[in-house]
Amino acid sequence: MARVNDHYLKLRSSYLFSEIARRVREFQDAHPGARLIRLGIGDVTRPLAPAVITALHGAVDEMARAETFKGYGPETGYAFLTELIAKHDFGERGVTVAPDEIFVSDGGKADSANIQEVFAADCVVAVIDPIYPVYLDSNVMAGRTGAAGDDGRYDRVVYLPCTAENGFAPPLPDRHVDLIYLCFPNNPTGAVLTRAGLQRWVDWARREGAVLLYDAAYEAYIRDPEIPHSIYEIEGARDVAIEFRSFSKTPSGLGSWDFFDTLLGQAHVVTTPGAGFGPSGEGYVRLTAFGRRAETEEAVERIKTRLAL
Repeated sequence: MARVNDHYLKLRSSYLFSEIARRVREFQDAHPGARLIRLGIGDVTRPLAPAVITALHGAVDEMARAETFKGYGPETGYAFLTELIAKHDFGERGVTVAPDEIFVSDGGKADSANIQEVFAADCVVAVIDPIYPVYLDSNVMAGRTGAAGDDGRYDRVVYLPCTAENGFAPPLPDRHVDLIYLCFPNNPTGAVLTRAGLQRWVDWARREGAVLLYDAAYEAYIRDPEIPHSIYEIEGARDVAIEFRSFSKTPSGLGSWDFFDTLLGQAHVVTTPGAGFGPSGEGYVRLTAFGRRAETEEAVERIKTRLAL
């Protein structure tokens, strides 16, 4: 008889965003007249730009002509795309990345989950905390993490707390680890690392023989010229880092899920609770930056008036 992967049983609960959807659905069933404002998941809210529409129409027209029809594309992405990524995303910042070093997939989320399959099952994993749930859950299902304790931490994972006390900058591990997940600008805290801060991580990884799994999905938000957009801007990073990119993207005493329920119930505003990202995320909520301006302003006004903040 085929057996289910027992490691799935070690997941602490359902996927964060599935749990959010469940609570929202139950609230809507109980309050059908409530108009919710969704500031939780960072979904897009604006129509596609004209340049995107033009490109999509052009691509459809190509598929309608025998001389330009394309079947399956290269598994790592079309050359015209990888060449543009190498030029604009890296080359313009003084970073040399060859097109054949770039892999185009269905998104940074899938890649950050799948990359762990490249590494041995006994690799020791370190994660910044709070953390995007996919990094940790993919390693739980792969069997690297051990079981979760009462505090929500897995016994074989090294946690690197990012809290207000340390400026949301993760400390270096105090023991050897093989894989370290970093995300800057950070999801969910929004923190960034300076060039010196990233150099410290690269130097540490080179000494330890560790691999940095660096999620730069939010690099487009960086405006400070002193903040690197890519870890490959750091000397030595090419030796130890794999970078992921994307082209898509409190009331005292309350836990983040309690505050989620409070905002949903009183202000009819949907957020993302910090506890879903890890133990150090407790006490915070995340709000999307992709909401419509008018709805975001209304959400802020609702929170101010209905919760008396």
